Amino acid sequence: MSSFAVIDPATGTIHAEYPAATDAEVEAGLGAAQKTYQEWSRTTTVAERAVLAKRLADLFVERKDKLAAIINREMGKPLQQAVGEAEFSGSIAAAFAEHAEEWLADEELEVADGLRTFFRYQGLGVILGIMPWNYPYYQVARFAIPNIILGNTVIVRHASQCPESALALEELFRDAGFPEGAYVNLFATHQQISTMIADDRVQGVSLTGSEQVGAIVAEQAGRALKKCVLELGGADVFLVLDTDDVDLAVKKAVMGRMGNTGQSCNGSKRIVVLDKYFDEFAGKFKAAIAGQSYENGDFGPMSSDSATKFLASQVQGALDQGAEILVGNNEPQGNVFTPTVITNITPSMDVYSEELFGPVAQLYKVSSDEEAIKLANSSPYGLGSVVICDDVELAERVGNQLDVGMVFVGAYDLSGADVPFGGVKKSGYGRELGKVGMLEFANKKLFRFAK
Repeated sequence: MSSFAVIDPATGTIHAEYPAATDAEVEAGLGAAQKTYQEWSRTTTVAERAVLAKRLADLFVERKDKLAAIINREMGKPLQQAVGEAEFSGSIAAAFAEHAEEWLADEELEVADGLRTFFRYQGLGVILGIMPWNYPYYQVARFAIPNIILGNTVIVRHASQCPESALALEELFRDAGFPEGAYVNLFATHQQISTMIADDRVQGVSLTGSEQVGAIVAEQAGRALKKCVLELGGADVFLVLDTDDVDLAVKKAVMGRMGNTGQSCNGSKRIVVLDKYFDEFAGKFKAAIAGQSYENGDFGPMSSDSATKFLASQVQGALDQGAEILVGNNEPQGNVFTPTVITNITPSMDVYSEELFGPVAQLYKVSSDEEAIKLANSSPYGLGSVVICDDVELAERVGNQLDVGMVFVGAYDLSGADVPFGGVKKSGYGRELGKVGMLEFANKKLFRFAK
């Protein structure tokens, strides 16, 4: 079987297979991206490229149902969520189109000698993006769109289970008016990825994926002296510290854990509740998780057989080490994994420091804000967090002490098309989205003028 295949995780049906790229196709892709960078990116303006991004935004919305059907089949995303992902990708394109000229305007510097001095933000060249399966459109949109508007060209190596969404994206960029070579899709092998990272035409690498793959890519990029942005795993906390509405906190915690069938890097994986709320919260959270319906589309299948088996092995390992299941049975039916809550987890257990990528929540009780902070920071990951706290000043003080890249106060995932995203520790480095994300692969060129 080809390494690039559409296998419906709900049925196991193989819908399509695609051959890996030949070395000649990889060379052609590199050549096209480099040529377009030199001949198009460097001769067009930010405003001209932004016009095409605006058309791209419209196409995401116009084709949202077709796009949704593709990823529902590829990785099991429920159709309503899949439509929402296509729409949000369009919002990203629209936001960068709207703000690009402002975000990329020359930055004047006040210097001691009074000489006119400023930064000008320009492209670097060809940027390689290695993309994941869990958000097949959104992840690519937040990487590719700002880079092309900035003046880079991009080569995208999508996840091997997402070949049809990869081809649909390439078609979208082409139909929006971007020239051949601005956005290049390649079904590259792992060895070909390594070859591209080392190639002098590639000026940077962006990876969204696992910690293990991130370490490999970072090592290869480092040897080649290439800028690298890594968005890796997460074991985000959902801290319930101060609330007059436990029902609302439960509702938000369920959203944080169950979105995308729990297969989100910044999903709320560790639910940490102050003891005075714990019994009420635990009872209602248990009931709400138990009430999630596969038939009604609240969640979908796990993305693949291997993902299902790995999550089940992690949960079984926790149970073998003394954890307790409150909801669920760790007996998936095919790739349908019953939403699960586990508790009585201790630091000596493997699961305490692992990422559970699926509809499994860890529930913890703490006796103080300080204990909650300590538990939160005990993870090797540091992507995002949620702080449920009616006292917003206290919430901010707690957020200041969390070793994470993002703190959302009062709700899960307060993301936006123009809001930066990224983490610290083993969750990676660098940012995507917003102005800071747009500048990750910018040539920050200094201009100085003599009197």
